[in-house]
This record gives sequence, structure tokens and C-alpha cells, in this order.
Amino acid sequence: MVDETSGDNPVTRGVLFVTEGQITVGVDVGSHMHRVAIGTPEKKIAEEFDLPHNKDGFERFFGRITHYEKTYQVPVVVAMEGFNGYARPLDRMVQKKGYRLLNVNNLKLRRFKEIFPSPAKTDVIDARKILELVRLQPLLTDQEVILQEVHEVPKEHQILKRLTRRCRQLVCEKAAVLNRMQSDLHAVSPELAGLATNKDGLAFLRFLTCREDLRQLERVQKRTLLGIKGIGEGFAGKVKEWQKKAQFSEEAEYAGPMIIEDARRILELKERIKALDRQIGDLCERSGLAGIVRSIPGFGLTCTSEIVAEIGSMDRFRTERSLAMYLGMAPLDNSSGKRRGTRHAKQVNIRARTAMMTAMNRHILRVEESERYYRKKRNEGKKHNQAIRSLGRHMVRVLWSMIRDGHFYENREVKNIMEVVKEAIPA
Repeated sequence: MVDETSGDNPVTRGVLFVTEGQITVGVDVGSHMHRVAIGTPEKKIAEEFDLPHNKDGFERFFGRITHYEKTYQVPVVVAMEGFNGYARPLDRMVQKKGYRLLNVNNLKLRRFKEIFPSPAKTDVIDARKILELVRLQPLLTDQEVILQEVHEVPKEHQILKRLTRRCRQLVCEKAAVLNRMQSDLHAVSPELAGLATNKDGLAFLRFLTCREDLRQLERVQKRTLLGIKGIGEGFAGKVKEWQKKAQFSEEAEYAGPMIIEDARRILELKERIKALDRQIGDLCERSGLAGIVRSIPGFGLTCTSEIVAEIGSMDRFRTERSLAMYLGMAPLDNSSGKRRGTRHAKQVNIRARTAMMTAMNRHILRVEESERYYRKKRNEGKKHNQAIRSLGRHMVRVLWSMIRDGHFYENREVKNIMEVVKEAIPA
């Protein structure tokens, strides 16, 4: 059997052909207990057992695999449902042992069980079905989607994934706390709520937290205000004008401490997000893939780091079409009769798609050629997001070529202008 995962170019690898003569391990992943089925090269089930998600369970798991590996003297392939979820850290341990790790797509596994039905739905049956799916893999189409080999991800990308997801969670938490604080402020003192347009600005937040009682803010002296970091003459003047007509509702007695607590939490979150951004920036400097992606106009630090973190390794993509599908830039045709439409693929990474859409929105503001293409699609009747995805599909092709050749983005229009200038200037 030919193994098409080999080759010099890392971005062309990704199609998986399971070779004959191997030990196949199917793992149905659970939150606290996994179900394991071990298949022999003769395509028989040698052993089945429940695996606790703890140190003792992991030792037993690798002990049994080692036993069969020594007995048959053949390679080991582990097919695991829910890679990178509840399977952690077992999935990383499998890779460190040098075994091939396959990610079983849950949706495809469910469809497979519908085609080849079983009498019931249990963890035991699921583990056995995973073995069957691996054995049938060479006969199936679209292999990179049904069973995809999990390649080793650079350590900086692993850390980047954790940091970017953590940062996104903190940003969402900050937005929720800010909305709650604004609502309480409008109920306690509408004039105080209107004091600053930007409610998460440092000056406004530090002003809210400079006293333990919100009602004491109407008596803060200007000299004290100017002594607070981030407050200047302009904001201090607004505060003095507000103090002349300051008024609090009865809710200030019990809602005021909540507002101050929320303001302090927002300040804390802003500091933590800022620290994470510094860490993310340092990691992006060490990543060659991030350097290439960030060279595209409009792709800032946040979007670049999230895209690179979710991609992890380009080895997982066989073609640029696979990459476009993963980034959400290749919607599927969903037409019937005279109706024409599209739908999102199930294999889309939502975080990467969001970052890509945001980056492309900024990209059209910086590159005139891309902006013209976007306007062309809008004139054809496409909605904003559809036009952005059409442009994003072309950008994925450009990105694929950049990664393949190791080149950075070049703005053709700027390059042409520089050539004209050089020709106009005499030597």
C-alpha cells in the first residue's frame, strides 16, 4: 500500500492510507472513563477494557499496547474519538510514545454507524466501530476528513493556542462585566453613567474605584483627581461639572458596592489581557508561520495569533482546499431545484473562522485591489459576509503559496508604484 503522507513538502502531506499488518487501538473517549478496543493484525479484537482517566489507567493502557507490540512486532495505530478534548493528556502521551495517532471525527463516526447500524449505542460498540472504521479507511474517500492523522504541533503553537483561547475568554468576561456595570450605573446615576463615552477607559474606571462608597465621588477634590493615574485636566474638568448636579438614586446604597466591584474586576481583566497580549506577541515572533500570516495587511496580532494557534501544523492539510474549509472560507453548495444557496461545513473551526473574517474586514480597508474585488461581489448581489468569504477564499490560495514558498505578502500596487518612481528618478 502506498503511503502518500511522505514527501519533502510539509503542506502536501495529510492523506492517510492505513498500512496492513498493524495493531489498531480504538478509544471511545469519556469525561472520566474511556473504552478501549485493541485489534490484531488479523483484524480480530484481542482485548477490550475500561480505562480510568488517571495515572494508573494510563500505565495499564500503554502496558497492554506494549505487550501486543512485542508479540506481533508491527506498528501501532491509535484512533481516538474527541482528540484534544477529554482525551488530554492521553493523546499527547500517545504521540510521545511514537505511535500514529488518528483523530476520529464524531460526526463522520455517527454517519458511519447509520450506514452500518449496530443493535444499540454503547461505549463498547463505539470502540468496536472505531476499529472497523480504521480497517475500512483505505477503501473510503475523503480520508483526511474521516480519519485524520494528528501531527506533532510546534510547542510555541501549542502554548499559543492555550493563551489565545484564554485571552478570548477574558475578553468575553470583560464585556459581560462591563455591560452589567453600565446597566447598574444607569439605574443609580444616569449623569455619572454619561460622564465618559468609553466606559472601560482607565480614567473612568479608576475614578469609580477611588472611593469605597459611590456617593462619595461627588465630593472628590480636583487635586485628588489629578493625582489618580490616567486622569488629566480634561476628565477632571468633566468630573467637576458633574459634581455640581450629581444625584444618586436610593439603589446607590446597595448597588454602589456592586458597581465598584465590577469596575475593579474590569481593571483586573484589562491588566491580565494586556499581559497575555505581550506573551502572545513574543510567541508570534518565534513562529515562522505567524510571521508569514502577519505580513498580510489587516492581519493584526490578535487575528494572526488565533489563526496560527488553531491551525497548529500545516501537515494536517493536504491541499489549500482543506485549509480553506477549516478556516470557514469555503462554504458548501446547498442548492435544490431553482433555489441556490450555501451552507457551512461541519469541519469549520469557529475560532479560526471568526479571526479570518475579522482580518479580511480590515484587509479590504488597506489593499485597494481587494477592496475592488469586494465591491464587485457586492454589486453581484452578495451580502457582506458572502463577499468577505469570497475574498477570503482567494486569500487562502495566496496564503498557501506564501507558506509553500516561504515568502511574505507583497502588495502588487505598492510594488508597481515604487517601480514607476524608480524609473522617474534619473540614475
